[in-house]
Amino acid sequence: MVGMKQFWSDLKTLQWKNFLVLFLAGCVNAFGVTVFLAPVKLYDSGISGTSILLSQITPEYMTLSLFLLILNVPLFILGLKKQGAAFTVYSIFTVAVYSFASWLITDILPIDVSIASPLAGEDLLLCALFGGMISGVGSGLTIRYGGAIDGVEVMAVIFAKRLNITVGTFVMVYNVILYIVCGFVMHSWILPLYSIVTYAAGLKTIDFIVEGFDRSKEVMIVTDKPDEVGQALMTAFECGTTMIGAKGGYSQTDKTVVYFVVNRFQIAKMRNIIHSIDPNAFVTISEVADVFMKND
Repeated sequence: MVGMKQFWSDLKTLQWKNFLVLFLAGCVNAFGVTVFLAPVKLYDSGISGTSILLSQITPEYMTLSLFLLILNVPLFILGLKKQGAAFTVYSIFTVAVYSFASWLITDILPIDVSIASPLAGEDLLLCALFGGMISGVGSGLTIRYGGAIDGVEVMAVIFAKRLNITVGTFVMVYNVILYIVCGFVMHSWILPLYSIVTYAAGLKTIDFIVEGFDRSKEVMIVTDKPDEVGQALMTAFECGTTMIGAKGGYSQTDKTVVYFVVNRFQIAKMRNIIHSIDPNAFVTISEVADVFMKND
């Protein structure tokens, strides 16, 4: 009973604007895979790459679009309990759009993707880079708006803990095995090696889409003049700071850490302001994946 209540409560969080973005994400992913990767027998990662391989070694009626559905949808349903109803609905919707758009491009639209990429020809490096980046945009948008476009992530969540490995390690091992199998099946190691370039380009693009192109920097400032430093930073950058109580491990004296968030273009100015007030201030700068404000 509690599970059903949670299920329906989760469904109420679905938003129509997310479906619009996820529709775009599915189309973008289909474009990257069917126009750049599949025509030259390069392989995407995860279930998408598995679907490409299976579509190449099975009868013609077993298409990429079909494998995308029959491999992904059961995995998302299997992960319903762990991932929640909203995630499952978003994911299945995106995969359905991805599958449908792939079918349109390969079988309906007047685009010849049977021999080579219509845009990059047989240039494997261009196909690997652009295929990876474009499909990465689709995957990144899907993750950012509440779903996943590949069931391998769900497999990782379900099985990684049982195997005593991390989710990231599970996904990496899956893809390594996939590319090794592709090499043996296709009797060529050139294509799997270029597919690793695709995988790397896709991962980096996903990071950019999910976490932003210009990540913020968090700054921890240990200073004997926290009020002066904090006020100077707030005046210069027109934003707040946070004062955190601390204690020196060696001196055992009470200190205050000033916590501040800036973008990379503001670091030099911030450093000059801090050291003009306290030349002995200890400053650490770390990367922040995302910043959420109250009005987000």
